[in-house]
Amino acid sequence: MHHKMRVSRLWRFTPAFGPEWGSGGVFGLRYHRGVLYFNLAFEARAHFFRGDEVKTYDYDLVGPGPTSGGDTYNAVAAVDDRIYFGGWVHAPAVLPEEGKPLSFRNKFSHVHAYDLNDDKVSLIWKEGVGHEIEWAGEVSEIIHNGLEDELLIARGDGHRNLGIYRLSLSDNRVERVSETSGLHGTIFMDHAAFNTGGIFMDGMQLVSLRTHKVRDVKLDLSGSISRDGGPTSYTSVGSLASGFGSLFAFTRGGIFVGDPLSESEESGVSFVRLFDFPGYQASPFRVNSLPVGGGILTAINGLPDMLGLGQPRVAMPSVLVYVAPPSVRIVATLGCRITSLEGSSSGLLVGANTMPNLSEYNTTGLDIGHRDILELSHDWASGRSSPLEIAMRASDLNTSCWGGIPLTGYRRADMVVRAAESNRLFILEYDLSLPASPPAKPESVKIVPGKNVIDLSAFSGIVSFRFDDADPSAAIRVTLS
Repeated sequence: MHHKMRVSRLWRFTPAFGPEWGSGGVFGLRYHRGVLYFNLAFEARAHFFRGDEVKTYDYDLVGPGPTSGGDTYNAVAAVDDRIYFGGWVHAPAVLPEEGKPLSFRNKFSHVHAYDLNDDKVSLIWKEGVGHEIEWAGEVSEIIHNGLEDELLIARGDGHRNLGIYRLSLSDNRVERVSETSGLHGTIFMDHAAFNTGGIFMDGMQLVSLRTHKVRDVKLDLSGSISRDGGPTSYTSVGSLASGFGSLFAFTRGGIFVGDPLSESEESGVSFVRLFDFPGYQASPFRVNSLPVGGGILTAINGLPDMLGLGQPRVAMPSVLVYVAPPSVRIVATLGCRITSLEGSSSGLLVGANTMPNLSEYNTTGLDIGHRDILELSHDWASGRSSPLEIAMRASDLNTSCWGGIPLTGYRRADMVVRAAESNRLFILEYDLSLPASPPAKPESVKIVPGKNVIDLSAFSGIVSFRFDDADPSAAIRVTLS
């Protein structure tokens, strides 16, 4: 039986002062011991809700106002009676002349703590480099190490002082553990696992929670570890999560999954292509992953970032995906992008935004997005998968592997290819089984000039595709219902 998902909107934030690159969003959603925290970027305003009471903090401990920024990577950890939150702040924020780039002279990276007992915010650490066009590595991930009572901090977005740091909670001393930049991480076994490559994913670094020794794991991006045999694409990293005895790294184009600590080939890391559309921005960038119901929930954002103010190329809306091997299931279809996820007693809290981040030369004086927090009822976990349409041009596909569309929970799945030339489409079927199942032989479909309707309902799991010949004039539409 299909259950209709119930949605309540808790808060909505309209465009307001926040000089930065387009729009930020709601980040760091964390419900802890009766307090709901979140950070509103680019307005640089932290919120703390306790019942009907709300406390806001505008980062005046970092520097004078007006401030902007705050956090755009969900850097938050809740430990005992404290919520630790990090990110970056312009203090003060300076509105540039129209058409001029933003100055980073007043940009600071930070870690704060909110004490639930005293209802007070304190600044633990800040750092800036006072440069016009460069900035200190933003705080993009905070992980609590319970063995040492410290915070492990990832800094992968910036120009200086990148890497992995440890912050002692006994004396607030900060020490660099790794000079290799990493954006996101998670606890895996008795290590903290982070990506390498800054905002990209070219490997992993595993920091021992006992000794702080770092183990580097390189990833073969050529296709040898891919479930469909194709190479990985532009792998900006979204989030890391652990579950099912494995480590999951969600990236643009797919998921790296396995045991990076293992020496055996069977339990090593493999790549599962997922929502890989070359030339389009669909990715899990700028959203966290959430352990819920024993599985992992995250979002694939339709347009998290764009490089200019021209018409963006959007292949699909944002989707919430629930990962429970061997299946990946689409449980909700939403708008431009999802920025933060958190569970509540009555459902799922979702931070959303109508607009993407822009780029250096597209600074706006306002945060131009309409940002809100939705509460989805627990019905998202049952019933059929959410309807979805994907549309793209084939001009960027050439003969590369693309797709990675999960079919679990759908009654119908159709692809329409409007082709200019005769061609052949290869369809590859796989899943997220652990360890990886032997790859299936691809199916071949003949493409003729004109409209081709391909029934994908005969396939299951996840499907990716490859054209035999490039057809830059072709248009593709996939409909799942």
